[in-house]
Parts: sequence; C-alpha cells; structure tokens
Amino acid sequence: MGGKEEKANPAPAGHCGCAEGRCECTESGKLCLCPAPCACHGYGPRLEGFLIPCLLLFLKEKPAHGYDLMEQLASLPFIKSLPDPGVVYRQLRRMKAEGLVVSRLEPGKSGPARTVYSLSEAGETYLEACVASLRGIQSMISAFLAFEPGVSGLKAP
Repeated sequence: MGGKEEKANPAPAGHCGCAEGRCECTESGKLCLCPAPCACHGYGPRLEGFLIPCLLLFLKEKPAHGYDLMEQLASLPFIKSLPDPGVVYRQLRRMKAEGLVVSRLEPGKSGPARTVYSLSEAGETYLEACVASLRGIQSMISAFLAFEPGVSGLKAP
C-alpha cells in the first residue's frame, strides 16, 4: 500500500503457468494440459479414472482395509501424487454400493473394528474390462508416439 508496487514473481522454469496455485484445466474438471501438469503446485498427473482399477487390482491380490490400500498406492512407481484418503474411502464406498467389492468388519488390534474390503465377482469382471481398456489406450499412445512428426523426442515411422 505505501506506494510500493507489487510485482508478480516470474514463473520458475517448467512452471505450468497456473495463476495463484490454481490450474484452469483442473478447476474445470478437464485433463490438465499444462506443459508441466501442475507439478509446481504439488499435483502430479491426475489419478481420477485410474484409482478404481488400482484399488481393484490390489483387492484381487488380497483383501485389505483402506489404510493398507493407501500404503499400496504409495508404493506404485507411476503414482506421483497420492489421492487424499477421503477420496480413497469415498471410492471404496462407491465400489461397495455398485457391487464391485464386498466388506466385512474385522476387530482392530488395539482399537475399533476396521472395514476390510475384498473383490467381488462383478469387481473382477470390471477389472478385466479396465485392463482391456487400458491396453487399448496404451496401444493408441504407442501409435501416436511412433507417428507424430515434428514433436520433440518423437520419430515418424
């Protein structure tokens, strides 16, 4: 106020250009197309549509409670930013309501009972469909990367 003019800080190299820590892409619910997808704000590539297949895959291996599933998500090398635990629990409740998982209460070791989730038959079928869809997406991406001329790092066939 005292006559000083505030200057905007220049964006660091690789900055996505988001204003005030918000990305127009993610605020509108669209896929972030910023050059560095909001990495400057601590957000990695978005996990939204990929979270359910990851959770189902873990539950195919063995039943687990939400905390275990969060730890397993953290161990994935391709997950750059963990979802909020509330998002994971909300997805688990949604998957239960849709019949993709079943749950049971298990006594806690030193506290209250915990909900343990396991994969249902419908969940296994859904997971197989997700894998088929992801393989199709992988194929399209591979074809794009092999074909797109004039883009840095890409080679035309």
